[in-house]
Amino acid sequence: MKAKRDRSVRRHHPWLFSGAIQRVIGDADVGDLVAVQSSQGEFLAWGQYSPHSQIRARLVSWAEASRPSDEGFWRGLLTRAVVARLPLLRSPDTDVCRLVNAESDGVPGLIADRYGKALVLQFLTAGAEVNREALTRLLKDAVCRHVEIDTVYERSDADARSREGLPKRTGLLDGEPAPAQAVIRENGLAFEVDITTGHKTGLYLDQRENRDALRRLVRRKLRDGGRVRLLNVFSYTGGFTIYGLEAGAAEAVNVESSSGALAAGTRNISLNGLDTGSVQNRIGDAFEVLRQLRRSGDQFDVIVLDPPKFAFKQRDVQRAARGYKDINMQAFHLLKPGGHLMTFSCSGAVSDDLFQKIVFGAALDARCDAQIVGRLAQADDHPVALTFPESAYLKGLVCRASGP
Repeated sequence: MKAKRDRSVRRHHPWLFSGAIQRVIGDADVGDLVAVQSSQGEFLAWGQYSPHSQIRARLVSWAEASRPSDEGFWRGLLTRAVVARLPLLRSPDTDVCRLVNAESDGVPGLIADRYGKALVLQFLTAGAEVNREALTRLLKDAVCRHVEIDTVYERSDADARSREGLPKRTGLLDGEPAPAQAVIRENGLAFEVDITTGHKTGLYLDQRENRDALRRLVRRKLRDGGRVRLLNVFSYTGGFTIYGLEAGAAEAVNVESSSGALAAGTRNISLNGLDTGSVQNRIGDAFEVLRQLRRSGDQFDVIVLDPPKFAFKQRDVQRAARGYKDINMQAFHLLKPGGHLMTFSCSGAVSDDLFQKIVFGAALDARCDAQIVGRLAQADDHPVALTFPESAYLKGLVCRASGP
C-alpha cells in the first residue's frame, strides 16, 4: 500500500481501493487471494483480488495465520451467519430471511436468502465467484442442519457483477427446479414470490420489520377511532398493503409502474383472505400519479413511500435529493391532519442526516407541520458490521402531521 493510506485497512474496513495501492507484486488474477502489506512491508490483511473493479481487493482476514485458503475458514463464517439467524429459521410464522449479508457477515459478495425450502444465492464479487461451488455446498450443509432445503437457485444478475468484470448468470445450482411461484410466510402472512425473476432475490426482505411496524401503526390508529385509508407508493407486490389490510385498514391505493407486480399484489390479497375490492391499483409513474391524486383532492391516513434506489453513487446524490423531496412533498400534501407518513430511502449514498433534511424541506414546502415519531432501518437479518457502515443503506422516518 501507499504510505499513509492504510488506516482503513488497519481499522478492518473490508474494501481496498485501487488508489491506495502502491504496487502489485506477482500476477494476481480475478479472485486470487492476496496479502496486503504496508509501505514498510508489514502484513495487514488477506484479500480477494479484483483487477477490473475500483475496489481492487475485498478483505476477509486480518490475521496472518488465518489464511482464508481452505474450506474450514469459510465453513466457520457461514455457520456463524446461519446460527445468528436461528430464531428466524425456527419461527413458525416466518420462513423467509437473509442468511448471509456479504461483507457484514465476513463473506464479501455473497448474498444468501431463504424462501421456504429454497436458497437463493447471489455471487457479486470476484472472490465470491471463484469460491462459488464451495460456498454453495458449505452454506447448504450449514442450513440443512436446521431446516429442509430442496432447491438452491442462483440470482447473480445484479449490476454489481459488471463492475467486477463478471457476466450475469442465473439458474439452478442444486436440488429440485425452482417453483414458478413459491408461497412463503412472513409474520403470519402469505406471499407469492418469484425467486427466478423477482426484484432482488424475490422479495424485499429488508423491510420485514417495517411492514410489521405499519401493521402496529394501523391497529393503533383504529383503536383511537375512525377508519384508515392507506396509500402505498412504489407498492411492488403489495407487502405494506397486505399488512395494512390485515390490521384493519378500510381502503388502500397501490401505486406501481409494473402491471405484473400489481397483479401479483392482488393475488397476495386473495391469498390472505382479504378483500380485493377494498384496494385500488394505480399503474403509472409515481411522481405523476401522486400529482393526480393531489389534483383530485384525495387524502390518506397513512402513506408509505418506499422508492427504488435513486442514488447509486455519490455523484447521483443531488439528483436523488430532488426526487426524494418531490415525492415526499406530494405525500405531505396528501396526508390528513394527524396522519402518518412512513418514508424510506435505500440509497446508501444518501446519509440519514441528509434524508431527514430532505424530508424536512418537503414538509416545509408543503406547509405541513410534522413531527418525527419513529426511525426505521433494515431488518436485523441484514446486520451492519461496525467496521463497514456502508452496509447501513436503508433508512426510514415515521412522520406525523399535526392535527387531531
